[in-house]
Amino acid sequence: MADNLPSEFDVIVIGTGLPESIIAAACSRSGQRVLHVDSRSYYGGNWASFSFSGLLSWIKEYQEDSDIVNDGPAWHEQVLEDEEAIALGKRDRTIQHVEVFCYASQDLHEGVEEAGALQKNHALVASATSTEAAGLACPSLEDESSRTASCEGPTEPAPSHDPENALEVNDAEVTGEKENHCDDKTCVLSTSEETSDNVPGAEDRKNRITYSQIVKEGRRFNIDLVSKLLYSRGLLIDLLIKSNVSRYAEFKNITRILAFREGRVEQVPCSRADVFNSKQLTMVEKRMLMKFLTFCMEFEEHPDEYKAYEEMTFSEYLKTQNLTPNLQYFVLHSIAMTSGTASSTVEGLRATRNFLHCLGRYGNTPFLFPLYGHGELPQCFCRMCAVFGGIYCLRHSVHCFVVDKESRKCKAIIDQFGQRIMAKHFLVEDSYFSENTCSHVQYRQISRAVLITDRSVLQADSDQQISVLTVPPEEAGTSAVRVVELCSSTMTCMKGTHLVHLTCMSSKTAREDLEPVVQKLFTPYTEMDIENEVEKPRLLWALYFNMRDSSDVSRNAYSDLPSNVHVCSGPDCGLGNDNAVQQAQALFQQMCSNEEFCPPPPNPEDIILDGDSLQSGASEPGVVPEAPKESADLGKPEELSE
Repeated sequence: MADNLPSEFDVIVIGTGLPESIIAAACSRSGQRVLHVDSRSYYGGNWASFSFSGLLSWIKEYQEDSDIVNDGPAWHEQVLEDEEAIALGKRDRTIQHVEVFCYASQDLHEGVEEAGALQKNHALVASATSTEAAGLACPSLEDESSRTASCEGPTEPAPSHDPENALEVNDAEVTGEKENHCDDKTCVLSTSEETSDNVPGAEDRKNRITYSQIVKEGRRFNIDLVSKLLYSRGLLIDLLIKSNVSRYAEFKNITRILAFREGRVEQVPCSRADVFNSKQLTMVEKRMLMKFLTFCMEFEEHPDEYKAYEEMTFSEYLKTQNLTPNLQYFVLHSIAMTSGTASSTVEGLRATRNFLHCLGRYGNTPFLFPLYGHGELPQCFCRMCAVFGGIYCLRHSVHCFVVDKESRKCKAIIDQFGQRIMAKHFLVEDSYFSENTCSHVQYRQISRAVLITDRSVLQADSDQQISVLTVPPEEAGTSAVRVVELCSSTMTCMKGTHLVHLTCMSSKTAREDLEPVVQKLFTPYTEMDIENEVEKPRLLWALYFNMRDSSDVSRNAYSDLPSNVHVCSGPDCGLGNDNAVQQAQALFQQMCSNEEFCPPPPNPEDIILDGDSLQSGASEPGVVPEAPKESADLGKPEELSE
C-alpha cells in the first residue's frame, strides 16, 4: 500500500472527524492535493456512528485499552541529522469509564449473529449486570463505508438530497405512508430475510424484545458517539447547502421539544401555532410568552430593557420579566436550553433568539437530524474531498512529524510503513498527540449515555417521534442533561425500539452523572413485568462513557508545535455544530488565505476532466479510490424556499 502513495502532497490531514473532514473537502475543492489518513478502521473518529456489533467492538477496544497504532519499521532511521521528530501517540485516550448494562432477556443462543454481517462474532464480556453480551468484530472498511460508497452509482435515479425536499419525503414516514425507506442505503442495512412482520409472535414483539433480536437486527442500528442536532439556520446547514454536500445525505425534522417537570415529561409549545393551541398555558400566559419571545427576537435593538441585568444569570433575569414559573421553566430549559446558573442574561437572550430564528424553516422545531446518524456527516465531506481528487487511507498510522531544526517547520510525516511523505501543511486531530505534547493541557470531559428502550418517554398517536428533552440539574454545580430520543424512521434503531442519547458536562464518571436521570425516565426491563404495562419505557440496554472535550484548548497549550501543523479539537458538549464549522473555516483560511471556503460546485459544462491531472487512490483495503469521473458533476445548489 505504501508504494502506491505519492511522496508529496499540499495538505496531509490526520483524523476523519467532522472538522478535519470539512477542511479536507475545502482544500481538495480549492485544488490542493490532499492525503487524508486515519489509524482507525472507520470514518469519523469520536464523531463516528456504529452498527450494534460495531459499537460492541468499539467498547471492547476501549475496555481493553488497546493500542490503535501498530508498530512498524523503525522510523527513527528516516530522520536526518538536521531534523527532529515529534512522535505521535500510540493510544487514543479520549474515551474513559466505559460501562455496559444489558437488561433485555438473555436468550442469546450460540450462532446468533447480525443479519447481513460478513464476519464471525467475538465474545465481549461487558461490565454489566448481565452475564454475557456477544458482538461481532468491527466491520471492515468496505463494510463500514458501504452505505456511502453504494450511492456513487445507483442503478435508479437517486432521491433528492436537497434538505428541504428530503424532509418532504421523509415526513411521510411519520404518518406511515412510507414504512420502508428504499434507497440504496437501506438495501445494505436490510439484508435480513426476517422482518418484524413475519417473525413468529410479532404481535408480542413490542412488549418483549430480546437481546438476540437486537443482535440480529444490529445493522438497523446506527449509534452515534456524539449526540448533536443541526440548527435549521446554523452554520453547518448553510455549509451543506452552499457546497452541495447535502446531496449526499437526507434529514428529518425533530418533531417535539419536551420538558421534564415535577416528575413528568410534557411537550413544550415553541411555535406560534403551538403556543396558541397549547392546553398547558392559560390565555394570560400565552400573551406573556408571545410578548417576551417577540422581545428576544430583537433584544439588541432595546438595550435599555436588559442592560441593567447583564450581570445576572439568565435564570435570575427571567424572574424579573413578569413571567410565571411555568413560562420561566419552558424558556430556560426547553427554548434557550442553557444552564440557568451559569449562563448570563445576554447568553440566554442570544440562545433564545437563535432558537426562534431557526423555527419554521423546515418544520415546527428548529432542528434537523441526518438519517443514519450524525456519523454520516464526516463521510459526506470525505466523499466531496474524494470527488475532487483526495486520497483516503484508513487503518493507516502516522508515527511522527519530521521538523526542520533551522526553520522549525514541519517537512513530512513518517507512516507505519516507514514511508516519508512530504507536505506544505499538516492538520491533526488532537487525540493523536502523545502524552508529552499534551503534558500541560487541561481537558474538560463529556458524560455520555446511549440507551435502547422499548417505547418513547412521551407516548403519542405515532411512535415515530423525534424528541429533544432537557432535564435540569438537581444539585448546584452540576449540568443539565440533554436527552435526544430517536425513532426507527431515523434509520438509527430497529423497529419497535427507540435510541436515546444523554449528554452533559462531566462532574464525575458518566454513569454517576447520568444514571439518576435514566432512573427518572426509564424502568429496567425485567421478566417479571413482561405481561404488565409499566408507566415508564423499559430500558433494554445501556452504555455509559466519558469523552474528552478539547474545544476550549488553545493551540499554544500544546508543546512546541511547528507553525504549519494545525490542530483540530474533538466534539464539544453543545447541541449544534457551529464550533466544528467555525474551527474548520478558520484553519482553512490560515492554510489557503486567498481561496473561498467550500464554494458551490461548478456547472457540469464547466468541468474539464484531465486524466493526467487526477489522482487515483490505491485499491488495497484502507484506501478509498477516487470517485468515478461522472460523480464530479455535482451541479448547482438549488435555492431553498423558506
